[in-house]
Amino acid sequence: MPTLQTFPFGAFVVGAAFLRGTPVFALGDGRVARVDGAAAETSVAHQGGLLAAAVSADGEQLLTSGDDGRVVASDAAGGLVELASRPKKWIDQLATGPNGAFAFAYGREAVVHLPDGKERVLQHERTVGGLAFAPKGLRLAVARYNGASLWWPATDAKPTDFEWKGSHLGVTFSPDGKFLVTSMQENALHGWRVADGGGHMRMSGYPGKVRSMSWSAKGRFLATSGAEMAVLWPFHFKDGPMGRQPLQVGNRPTSIVSFVACHPTEEVVAIGYKDGMILAGRYGDGGEAALRQAGEGGPISALVWDKAGVRLAFGTEEGVAGIVDLRG
Repeated sequence: MPTLQTFPFGAFVVGAAFLRGTPVFALGDGRVARVDGAAAETSVAHQGGLLAAAVSADGEQLLTSGDDGRVVASDAAGGLVELASRPKKWIDQLATGPNGAFAFAYGREAVVHLPDGKERVLQHERTVGGLAFAPKGLRLAVARYNGASLWWPATDAKPTDFEWKGSHLGVTFSPDGKFLVTSMQENALHGWRVADGGGHMRMSGYPGKVRSMSWSAKGRFLATSGAEMAVLWPFHFKDGPMGRQPLQVGNRPTSIVSFVACHPTEEVVAIGYKDGMILAGRYGDGGEAALRQAGEGGPISALVWDKAGVRLAFGTEEGVAGIVDLRG
């Protein structure tokens, strides 16, 4: 039986990571918490609210940003380093890229911090909704009103624009880099082929907004929140999911999925619900295993597997964080 360890941090859990095997949590009140065995210790990373979190590409650091206008890197030993500062700006979007590159956004500006330490500011007509680096090469996708823009930030080239009417709030690349998918203000996703910006893929029918997206280990499926079950769209076809039905895993009519995290190697997805429950579900046969029962802490707001896929860190909107160890 899996074992469950919990910590009442008392602040919205914005993100979670395993840094060199150490569970680390980014908390909405500006703290970063490290778990060492049965104990947890916190450090103040931001003076004010912590708004976004992202793990570095090498898995060594957890980057956070806040309403103090700072981007800060935390490591497994509890060290904190300021990476960027924009005084009096609310930095509410953050993404990490190759070779130490990262991007952050506030209002209509996205800033890319390049591997050589230089910065490039990318201006947009409307508020930046989301950021994502491509899996290969130094390319950055920016979700915005009426679509997304794909930049080569190390050059002065103009962006490639992918258009679709509406407000786009989040963005992700498929692991093979062939597809770009955004989540929208309306209860839907939209996708494009990166090569030509075509092949419009509209994925709708959700009762709620899609706030969490996670690619399966081999990139065959995109798991999403926003419904009574995890909805997994198939992307192992030339035209992605168009004309095909998504898989549905972990159907619970009494709640809505708030967060999803695909297993690093197996065709399994961890599913967190608004009532605090966590399930592990298999794609193939729909088999399920309860990892945490519904209860205290409110909706699941963060889920992440360790590299081995044997521990799952989670956090909730009301400040409960924990680790599920499948080894018992």
